[in-house]
Amino acid sequence: MPAVDAPEDTICAIATPAGEGGIGIVRISGPHAVDIASRVVRLRSNGSLDTLASHKLYLADILSPPIPSTDHHMRSSTTLRSEHIIDEGLVVYMKAPHSFTAEDVVELHCHGSGLVLHQVCEACVAAGARLAQAGEFTKRAFLNGRLDLSQAEAVLDTIRAKSELSLQLAQRQLRGELAQEIGRLRTALVGLLVHLEAGIDFAEEDIAFVRRDEMIIILKETLHQVRQMLATAETGRVLRDGVRVVIAGEPNVGKSSLLNRLLREDRAIVTDMPGTTRDLIEESVTWQGLRVTLIDTAGLRDTTDIVEQEGIRRSKEAQDQADIVLHVINAAQQLTMNMDHLRFPSHPLKHVIVINKIDLVSTILVQQVSDALRARTQCLVLPVSVRTGEGLEPLKQAIRTEFVKPSFEPNESVVITHVRHHAALTRAELSLSESLASVEQGVEPEFVAVDLRGAADALGEIVGVITSDDVLDRIFSEFCIGK
Repeated sequence: MPAVDAPEDTICAIATPAGEGGIGIVRISGPHAVDIASRVVRLRSNGSLDTLASHKLYLADILSPPIPSTDHHMRSSTTLRSEHIIDEGLVVYMKAPHSFTAEDVVELHCHGSGLVLHQVCEACVAAGARLAQAGEFTKRAFLNGRLDLSQAEAVLDTIRAKSELSLQLAQRQLRGELAQEIGRLRTALVGLLVHLEAGIDFAEEDIAFVRRDEMIIILKETLHQVRQMLATAETGRVLRDGVRVVIAGEPNVGKSSLLNRLLREDRAIVTDMPGTTRDLIEESVTWQGLRVTLIDTAGLRDTTDIVEQEGIRRSKEAQDQADIVLHVINAAQQLTMNMDHLRFPSHPLKHVIVINKIDLVSTILVQQVSDALRARTQCLVLPVSVRTGEGLEPLKQAIRTEFVKPSFEPNESVVITHVRHHAALTRAELSLSESLASVEQGVEPEFVAVDLRGAADALGEIVGVITSDDVLDRIFSEFCIGK
């Protein structure tokens, strides 16, 4: 963020999304929030804003404050243009530290007109406030101790959540569950480090502040906990961002029909003509709380059509970026064709072979095709009929189970959802491993202490105990203005 971010400033911004709505909110936060709000608010009770009870709504007129006139026909440039009413609404005063930012906060609840909200914001600026930067309210909440850094990130995750599971994870992190677990591990390491360094300082006294076997137990347990959290990273990423599922295959095997059936809408054009789909078609759907983005692609074949060639190139690129690829084949065609022409993926865990149009052949022949495919690849093979719907529920469940195991419950364990957290935990794991090895080998305690401090610092970065301005700027710049 630019250097204008200063805690002594009082900031304001529109806190509700752009567009029309029943209600819009302008938020003011900072040491002069009440004084500035008093210049743009006239309570219907004729009372004073600073005497109001905190966290209660009051009816008020919202005014444009008087400003010097620029009318050249006026005799004096100091003549004030009279105030006018912008809107009527409600005002709430939240006294520090019992507010989101832990500062004095005043919110003006107006009608949800973009024009009204911008005029109210301009009035606040004319009264002495500064327009807030992206994420500045949440950044102040962090700097004032209202939230730790992981909770601040959870605010953004809550705003951006697009599925039930991603919202659950964001809310758990916002309540501080990750911070509590990280704090517990870090406290154990810091305590161990204190005893270790005390032993170093008083080495001539021959006093053992912590026994070697105790250190090994604590380090092993902490290392185990860190590795357990790291193991949740892939699931956490998928639950936070969703799964990208690419539908691939040759022309006319039913890719677009499969997309439409899974979406339960006619999103893609379906014809008997090969090469109908030439570009990526992308839509999202939610299956049992998991957000799934389905991507239909151009049919894979040899062609001289330049446009179709570009579609095939994009199809292959999308497969490389996908979390899972559905390779669709035509059950009826496989009965008359040699399977040697099929290109089986080198990473089978990322791919599913979908045998479509099983309603056109007998059950015995479907089984024969399935067995022949399973003998040639480790990919999951699933027979379906897009026309009748047979096999689609097992397909959906297989995709979900690949990323969210049946035993997984988002409310039972801490789940890592951010790349930043994963990187810090990876550094902590390395430092802990080196500390444990050093203790087991009887290395001098000074070297053990260095690795222990590295592990504790890495954990501290997750919650913001140890951080830098660059990290803070990068995190809060992702927020919208007003949050």
